[in-house]
Amino acid sequence: MIADFQLDRPASGARIVVAMSGGVDSSVAALLAAKSGAEVIGVTLQLYDHGEAAKRSGACCAGQDIYDAAQVCEKLGIAHYVLDYESRFRTGVIERFADDYARGRTPVPCSLCNQGVKFTDLHAFARELGADALVTGHYVRRVVRDGRAELHKGRDPARDQSYFLYGTTAEQLALLRFPIGEMPKADVRALAAEAGLIVADKPDSQDICFVPDGDYAGLVKRMRPETDAPGEIVDRSGRVLGRHPGVVHFTVGQRRGLEIGGHAEPLYVLRIEPEERRLVVGPKQALAISEARVADWNWLTEDQREVAVKVRSLSRPVPATISEGTIRFHQPEFGVAPGQAAVAYEGDRLLGGGWIESTMAADCALASAA
Repeated sequence: MIADFQLDRPASGARIVVAMSGGVDSSVAALLAAKSGAEVIGVTLQLYDHGEAAKRSGACCAGQDIYDAAQVCEKLGIAHYVLDYESRFRTGVIERFADDYARGRTPVPCSLCNQGVKFTDLHAFARELGADALVTGHYVRRVVRDGRAELHKGRDPARDQSYFLYGTTAEQLALLRFPIGEMPKADVRALAAEAGLIVADKPDSQDICFVPDGDYAGLVKRMRPETDAPGEIVDRSGRVLGRHPGVVHFTVGQRRGLEIGGHAEPLYVLRIEPEERRLVVGPKQALAISEARVADWNWLTEDQREVAVKVRSLSRPVPATISEGTIRFHQPEFGVAPGQAAVAYEGDRLLGGGWIESTMAADCALASAA
């Protein structure tokens, strides 16, 4: 397979920098770049201290992954650099992840990472090297229309990663390329196996990279111990229904772990009030949201009004109207929580997005209208 890297000059005189996590996706992106005939440089980010990283496997940018990336580069005959971004990653991603949990929010650390060390810093590094393109293994597509680059969903809907890349700027997109965005995962693995890459059968990471065991609460408790203090569980009128072991164990929409008996219908977390160490709970219909206030919008096109909005990585975009930073869903939407990303689409094209700051319940909106 020969990928089109949309270079402005012949590949024989071009330089491509590839962000390599040590997984099969970025390795095949590097393989395709090497086949283009351009000079290719692989770059891996060191996001943990070397002693800790050496013990870890199955998480992006851990010790084994850096070794795997180096082995792939050696197999492809390309240069490989490792950049130590541990401090920036801890401050910009891990610390904010813990802070969001402590504030009762639902964080999206992958979006934070892409907006920070992965795209902003790697973009600057690629520019310093005089690169003609910065390549990643994301399942998204860069489409040039009327001389302007657009960001589109990956061709394989099961692998699309556009939700996490809403913070990509036009300047970054001018340099970025995504050679596997047109491919299903099976084809990516087949190319890796055909080329004899050691990562061809490497499992995909399933958890947040800095919490490979999935114990988010354990990490937050260590960093923000106040989140592990017990408190009250109340209904929307403030009536005390029970106790909880600590807000760190809950997110909006959660039912598991509440352990409140004697109710005709299941109760869910509607709101977290961390300063009072309080959970506000209610029936599932109370989770329906009519509006969401969104901050820090990033648009890859002109501001839009009538769009489709996605508020979780695995949800489908739903019709909505955006006005003055507020999203108004055409139909009440479930699973909307402060801290999440709201991402706007027009068909397969990603238009922009931002962070959800607050929400309005559909039943509250109806009461206000009445």
